[in-house]
Amino acid sequence: MKRTDKESFVEEFKDRLQKTPVLYLTDFSGLDVKSMTVLRDRLHESGAEYVVVKNRLVLRALQGIDEELPDLSEHLKGPTALILADDGPVAPAKALTEFAKEHDDRPAFKAGMVDRRLVEASQFERLAKLPSRDELLAQLAGALEAPMAALAGALGAKLQETMGLLEALREQKAEEE
Repeated sequence: MKRTDKESFVEEFKDRLQKTPVLYLTDFSGLDVKSMTVLRDRLHESGAEYVVVKNRLVLRALQGIDEELPDLSEHLKGPTALILADDGPVAPAKALTEFAKEHDDRPAFKAGMVDRRLVEASQFERLAKLPSRDELLAQLAGALEAPMAALAGALGAKLQETMGLLEALREQKAEEE
């Protein structure tokens, strides 16, 4: 790669890093090309992109960002691939974790950044175990619906009780006449 190509890559990558809220670093050693292609496809389905980049170029791009970012330099050693996601941290974390289970824990998660905060391996594991966005929304809808359904049931029961009382009163008046 020529110097001008590297410089333009660093600038483009810096712009991409400034826009993306989720960045995960992985060690992809031990994966063959076919496995990497499968991983890329799965991550693409989850709304993420899997990119293999030279560590030095990533460091330059990170240093060129004006915002306060966590220090990822200690994790940019050895074979490193990046997961960039715009749609949230959970789906790519699940996709990577499921893929790693099928491929002898490869690629290995190194570190990450979500909304400009450092994500360690233990936090990443918790992210991967979270329900998806759709599942969380369904749970929220269920939680909001339950009290309203209970209220509707209670009001319906009171209405039935009132109707029963009115019917009994009508029968009593009919007997008195």
